Amino acid sequence: MRIGFLVSHPIQYLTPLFRELDKRCELTVYFAHRQTPQQQASAGFGVAFEWDVDLMSGYRSEFLPNVARHPSSDSFWGCNTPTVSRRIAEGRFDAFIVPGWALWSYWQAVFACRRAGVPVLVRGDSQLVTQRRGAMRLAKELVFRQVLRAFDGFLYVGQRNREYLLHYGVPPERLFFSPHCVDNDAFGRGSAAIREQVQASASGRMPRVLFVGKLTPRKRPQDVLQAAILLQQRGLAVEVVFAGSGELSEELERLAQSAGLTIRFLGFVNQSELPAIYASADLLVLSSVSETWGLVVNEAMACGVPAVVSEVVGCAPDLIERGKSGATYPPGDIPAMARAIEEVLRMDRKVLRQGVAERIARYSPDVAATGIVDGVTRLRQRFFAKAGKAA
Repeated sequence: MRIGFLVSHPIQYLTPLFRELDKRCELTVYFAHRQTPQQQASAGFGVAFEWDVDLMSGYRSEFLPNVARHPSSDSFWGCNTPTVSRRIAEGRFDAFIVPGWALWSYWQAVFACRRAGVPVLVRGDSQLVTQRRGAMRLAKELVFRQVLRAFDGFLYVGQRNREYLLHYGVPPERLFFSPHCVDNDAFGRGSAAIREQVQASASGRMPRVLFVGKLTPRKRPQDVLQAAILLQQRGLAVEVVFAGSGELSEELERLAQSAGLTIRFLGFVNQSELPAIYASADLLVLSSVSETWGLVVNEAMACGVPAVVSEVVGCAPDLIERGKSGATYPPGDIPAMARAIEEVLRMDRKVLRQGVAERIARYSPDVAATGIVDGVTRLRQRFFAKAGKAA
């Protein structure tokens, strides 16, 4: 089986999936853009950097020439890769995959697949969080139903993504489960030794609440501090650790100082350092008011750490089960967040570890790759059956 996959640029979360998929088929990954350290900073990380893990080995890949006037992965016209048409025409692919429709390069690939008779699948993570009203809602309904007709198959990453696709009229038989995932094994290995040390010394320290991500308004990291203040007032003092950087850094530091909380700001943390940071925490909090998934929850759970997330976080129905792997709360509701944190901190550690392990096992590169191969196989069968009837 030959599969082509186009993405904007090398992404740390996709590399484990590509390596696993390459074991099962002849995979070629195409990149539409070379992201610079400065562009990483402007994307919200707050600092210019290169990832300190290998993102390119273990699968075949190629950077396509990006002829956009202003090359970027942040705008629709920022990726313009006309040579993808030739790659698809000559590639003899059984199927081709794009991760969405928000870049012109993805549509160049879709149109090329149509000309070459190659089935095209989309693997995205859109969800129905809030519905627009009136004319805007009707316009979106009409536009998105037409957009989705451009694809032959749909690789959904979780429950809310599946609901989104069904809402816009995608037939269930064209849906294939390929979950959002991280390298569970690598995170588990990297956190094992630290987790044992933390468990041995747990009785001598405050519970540690961890936030990992960009310090931006959408993520609402300030809510974590406000919840910690409430917990402190109730007699439950916690240490809050922020692993990340962004525009709210100075505001958070001022708030922490004025509240007299025990806070640590680690700044931007690269990939190789994350397992130890997760393992040193008692729980992760993801306080976003808009989040299509939240892969930091996958990372934390791969390290055996439960999570408290706002209800709008896309992974909530997939990874969070109250009383087993964490808790949820209404976004922006700080008292509810504080109660959820306290609830998880008071749970039995063994029950939590088991619940977390059971949840994260299904959201792995192995399961995601299996879903892609199964989806392509079934799609090709229908594709050829339809062509045979037409002939």
